[in-house]
Amino acid sequence: MERTESKGERYVFIETFGCQMNESDSERMLGYLAAEGYRAADGPERADLILINTCSIRDKAEQKVYSTAGRFRRLKRSRPGVVIGLAGCVAQQLGEKALRRMDYVDLVFGPHNVHRIGELVDRVRGGERVAAVELSEGIEDDEFRAYSLERSAVRAFVPIMRGCDNFCTYCIVPYVRGREASRPSAHIIDEIRRLAAGGVREVTLIGQNVNSYGERSGGDTTFPQLLRLVASVEGVERIRFVTSHPKDISEELIGLFGEEPRLCRHLHLPVQSGSDRVLERMGRGYTRARYMAAVERIRALYPDMALTTDIIVGFPGETDEDFRATMTLVEEVGFDSIFSFRYSPRPGTAAASFPDAVDGGVSSSRLAQLQELQREIAAEKNRAMVGRTVEVLVEGPSKADPSEWTGRTGCNRVVNFPGPGLRRGLLVDVTITDAYANSLRGFCNERSVSCL
Repeated sequence: MERTESKGERYVFIETFGCQMNESDSERMLGYLAAEGYRAADGPERADLILINTCSIRDKAEQKVYSTAGRFRRLKRSRPGVVIGLAGCVAQQLGEKALRRMDYVDLVFGPHNVHRIGELVDRVRGGERVAAVELSEGIEDDEFRAYSLERSAVRAFVPIMRGCDNFCTYCIVPYVRGREASRPSAHIIDEIRRLAAGGVREVTLIGQNVNSYGERSGGDTTFPQLLRLVASVEGVERIRFVTSHPKDISEELIGLFGEEPRLCRHLHLPVQSGSDRVLERMGRGYTRARYMAAVERIRALYPDMALTTDIIVGFPGETDEDFRATMTLVEEVGFDSIFSFRYSPRPGTAAASFPDAVDGGVSSSRLAQLQELQREIAAEKNRAMVGRTVEVLVEGPSKADPSEWTGRTGCNRVVNFPGPGLRRGLLVDVTITDAYANSLRGFCNERSVSCL
């Protein structure tokens, strides 16, 4: 490894794969590295440090990591002094094997070691190749003190816990992110206050299972109580959270949607399958009837609640009857959107050793059928929005037309609209005029703008 001659300004490029936790981890890396004199680079070409924040939840995501790393290998040949690091869940899974497998990678570190990034890079620049994949039982005080956010950002992810104790038979998360541990509520509120002071108007509390916040190491209150504390922070206009486990959702949490106006009417509730037999083999801890009872309770109280979910098709042993049960559940619930995937065996998980694998062609066919059904449901829901006036948080210029604005409703629908004189962070009323597959279009109500 070539030593860098100057300790002056350097550039870091981070490519992030996977979930909101990874997005938040990448922001934290930028925060810690900013203290070491690094600035974010727009691309890898000018970077002195390249980090790939990886996801291993499915095999396809893992393969993307290897192909991305391969691209950077060519860059390292022409610039031997650049440091290449592998972070995230694939890094945690592979550890030192990654260094042996990819001789151009200098640094491998897992989610529990993000806060050590400055020290680890210094060791690499001192001539070492480093693997830091130790898992800790609790959360150290300095793990979440750094946060790098675009000055123009009005939305932010705030981790409230990490890890998972559920050990669903298909899921690698407990093995790569460790057991559940919660951040102290005071630390979370302090971070949100800083974000609000910097212009953030919407926060999303994130964790593998936010419903169990405070029940393990580090927590000092319940999740509904934490939400009440967040809602008291001046400047925060909207609150969201992901992910909720259906077996842990409480009446107190459901009731909070009616008590706290800042809590968005949007709930992500992963069902995974509509078949009781498959749910049991997955180790999910609930039945179809229990899931539907929660949905019916929520819909009875809040008809405008947007419900989204995750679904796996082709789980080992899934029959045509099991798949039909999933399709009928999707029809009955009428989800606003779903994240759907073919089952992918993950190393070390119980389901990886199940003998009754579903043929790949069958899984692909089922996934196509499911996604087509959901497209029809989503299109119908979007068409129903035409003519309605909804509150939208202005996030910035529209990607489709920079002369217009884009934002999201409380139910998390993307809306594009013209609006001279607007700025990021405003809450405005928008009347919907057109519905598309993945977005809405409308015009801004002048009265709502004049009042802001």
